[in-house]
Amino acid sequence: MAFNPTMNRVEKESRSGQPRYGQYADFDAAPQYGQATYGQQQYAQAPYGQQYAGMEQAYAAPAVDQGRTGRVSLDDVFVKTAVLFGIVLAAAAGTWVVVGAQPQLAMVVWLAGMFGSLLLSFVIGFMKTVNVPLILLHAVLQGAFIGAVSATYESLQDGIVATAVVATVGTFAAMLLGWKVGLVKVSSRAMRIFGLIALGYLVFQLVNLGFAFFAGASIYSTGLGWIVALVGVALAAYSLAIDFETVQRSVASGMPQKYSWLLAHGLIASLVWLYIEILRLLYVLRSND
Repeated sequence: MAFNPTMNRVEKESRSGQPRYGQYADFDAAPQYGQATYGQQQYAQAPYGQQYAGMEQAYAAPAVDQGRTGRVSLDDVFVKTAVLFGIVLAAAAGTWVVVGAQPQLAMVVWLAGMFGSLLLSFVIGFMKTVNVPLILLHAVLQGAFIGAVSATYESLQDGIVATAVVATVGTFAAMLLGWKVGLVKVSSRAMRIFGLIALGYLVFQLVNLGFAFFAGASIYSTGLGWIVALVGVALAAYSLAIDFETVQRSVASGMPQKYSWLLAHGLIASLVWLYIEILRLLYVLRSND
């Protein structure tokens, strides 16, 4: 996944300035000193017994959290991400077994998973509603894609998948730590620039794929292959930092809870992208030895 319109959409909506359910009202619109609100007037006019009963009910009520107010929370995003990650792993494992038994299906599943998930990513990103079934289907397609890719690369270079998995986990942890402590900066301007670069990278990958199929030539078989692969890893890694920032902004702006599915979808898409780019880089470096 070289371009993720989902996070771009969520990031724009989180800073659109429109008040959403669960957000605090503008302080400028609050009543001035000495003016009673409607609720305060009701309370002041109620008999003492009713006032006491109302206070008792308020203290007895459970604490309000983000989940109860319908706002997205970090817990929501974590749970949804875990669900999608489990679906991706299950689909990848199943595809690995099928492709291992019938290698002739590898390329068919590879292309179907790649183009299917790419198309769905644009559909999900530009839809006005949050379509959970499409997000789940996207996870299945991505799992099938990386399962076919992993089985193919493993058949060419033994042990490359395990190395790629370890490198992906390490890069994810490093980017999360770097973003958390401020070493990796993410701004709205950086997001826009990254979006243009990522879109250009996607177009480049599609053109390169076309040359590989119809002309038997690929940039990765040249001396520049490892440089291009390294650029892909860097883009995918920074995409994770953007995802972390988008999640934080979404929680802070009080976006509706349903957006946790979109945020989780974006995180998984970036993680899959990072894994594919690392797998490709390792293959290129080993092939040049």
